[in-house]
Amino acid sequence: MKVSIGIPFFNAEDYLADSIKSVIGQSFQDWELILVNDGSTDRSLEIANNFANSDKRIRVISDGLNRKLPYRLNQIIHESKYEYIARMDADDLIHPDRLKIQLDFFEKNKEFDLVSTGMVSINDKNQIRGIRCVNDIYTDFSQVKRHYPIVHASILARKSWYLRNNYDIELPRSEDFELWCRCISNNDLKLAVLPDVLYYYREEGLVTAEKLKRSYLDGLNVYKRYCKEAELKIIFSSKLKIFIVDLLDKLGLLQNIIKIRNRKPVDLGLIQYHEKIVSKIIG
Repeated sequence: MKVSIGIPFFNAEDYLADSIKSVIGQSFQDWELILVNDGSTDRSLEIANNFANSDKRIRVISDGLNRKLPYRLNQIIHESKYEYIARMDADDLIHPDRLKIQLDFFEKNKEFDLVSTGMVSINDKNQIRGIRCVNDIYTDFSQVKRHYPIVHASILARKSWYLRNNYDIELPRSEDFELWCRCISNNDLKLAVLPDVLYYYREEGLVTAEKLKRSYLDGLNVYKRYCKEAELKIIFSSKLKIFIVDLLDKLGLLQNIIKIRNRKPVDLGLIQYHEKIVSKIIG
């Protein structure tokens, strides 16, 4: 088995090198890394090229344009050489055993097309803020819902599935949710969410009100499109979240949303374990 890993990036000079290093440090080494520049104006492209010049498994694609995430994800699908495609965001990190564990799952469960994992929430200073994951393997994607326990950037999928299920480029803030809803409607989402915590998602300190509101609004529109009997309480809840984002933003408390997401208590030993992993990646 071989894996194509795709990282689209836009002005990510502060974090891109660490993201790439977390790929290079994988225990599973039979991969290619595709770095796709989405019109960066900082040093991101230079950083990407430096890594590509030192490792033949890494290649850079850059057309100088800003086409947004869904377009770049589709581009990665068609550029990939191998039978499995993994993705991650340019400011995140991945556990050294991420690819190995996900590929082992595929070997033992050939009926699935995609596998996702749990995540560690980190801030812009690489400090751990929480851990979010399912308790057991989750596979119930039989109907359209407003939320799923899927960490989009942790997805590893069969390329054959992606070739018949591209992203909608008109939804740059909800491209993943639209994809899940569309595939459930087509009875084509054989996805497993593992309880293993293998993805380090950078969110606190980087959240903006505009991005959050766009995500809530687009997500609501997608839900109403695919859910035949959209629940009024879900529609009301989404609109309430948009109001709360505006309020918190005006009060200078927007980052508290991340604290609410990470309110579940976490064992100190588990936090220390992941702190060591992050420290080792960033050197």
